[in-house]
Amino acid sequence: MYRQSTLVTLSGARQAVCGGLFAGLLAASAMTAPALAAQLPDFSPLIEQNKPAVVNISVARKASVPTGSPHLPQGQEVPEWFKRFFEQMPEQRQPPGAHAIGSGFIIAPDGYIITNAHVVDEADTVTVSLNDRRELPAKVIGADERTDVALLKVEANGLPTVRLGDSNQLKVGQWVLAIGSPFGFEHSVTQGVVSALSRSLPDGTYVPFIQTDVAVNPGNSGGPLFDLDGNVVGVNSQIYSRSGGYMGLSFAIPINLAKNITDQLQAKGYVDRGWLGVAIQDMDQPLAQSFGLDKPKGALVSQVTPDSPADKAGVKTGDVILSYNGHSLERSNQLPPLVGETAIGAQVPVEVLRDGKSLSLKVTIGELAEDQVAKASPGERKGRLGVAVANLNEPERQQL
Repeated sequence: MYRQSTLVTLSGARQAVCGGLFAGLLAASAMTAPALAAQLPDFSPLIEQNKPAVVNISVARKASVPTGSPHLPQGQEVPEWFKRFFEQMPEQRQPPGAHAIGSGFIIAPDGYIITNAHVVDEADTVTVSLNDRRELPAKVIGADERTDVALLKVEANGLPTVRLGDSNQLKVGQWVLAIGSPFGFEHSVTQGVVSALSRSLPDGTYVPFIQTDVAVNPGNSGGPLFDLDGNVVGVNSQIYSRSGGYMGLSFAIPINLAKNITDQLQAKGYVDRGWLGVAIQDMDQPLAQSFGLDKPKGALVSQVTPDSPADKAGVKTGDVILSYNGHSLERSNQLPPLVGETAIGAQVPVEVLRDGKSLSLKVTIGELAEDQVAKASPGERKGRLGVAVANLNEPERQQL
């Protein structure tokens, strides 16, 4: 009996202890859940406020490739005796109605809209679908292919608008949110964090992209990227993918750059860009050591265009540009966007390293023209603002 009663008593004690622990865990979890929820962002107010200003863009392109005549390699002509077979054939064209979809956002109550240039490229008609289900024809005020920014206009008043933020204040790790029309699903919302800043892509010389892990897919192009305060900080533009769909790497154009471009498009229909007139190369550890630097930084000048702004200011081949207009250069790809956004005729300080000494030069920035882009040697990646980037070979390293 004693042993049995003892067992019963021990069993009761264990039940009491277990019950107490379970109740404590429930209480702790009940207290922890709201605390954790409070630490996570609630996007609902942001979406409710900004969703009406996000639009769907539908583009129609007429495909008019004649198929009633033969296509021969360049430099070859159709023999005269063969032409008569095609003279009697009616000219056939591909059926019209090639469509594309994208996103955009309204920046002015009277109908100005920002989107991507590639969304409206070669468009015959552009239709904007508003949140209230109205569909309005849009006019392309201007499109800048180099930054992939376009400005549209619809005839309407009193439209809802977004609030533009300051992309220079972004920090890696902060929350961001995208609203757009992936695959035509209008006003879809995805969220993530800023993965990196000032990311350079091979075809985006002018754009220091914002890299995020926000899910972006075809149809999101041109849509807004918001911060938690509801400010637009970027324009969703590209993804890195081996499948054609989202793989965790998406890229947005900083809104500060996009606003500069659209202001120029609205004012004059085209974009002016600064021109420096140099070919540059990124620094690596061996090069940095050869120049007496403790780590790779700056942009190595491998070519100076004669009679260019850089040439007139005294920039020489072999100089390392350490800073431009007060901005320190950690990598060479930071230089092109800085030059491109500089006002024509502005005089800016440029710090260069030459023969182990730091020199301060004053450069009066010129205007970029197509024929002013530095010629690229084999293996170079040609930039679009008078800047070309290439790796140096061993003889060039030794010469420098």
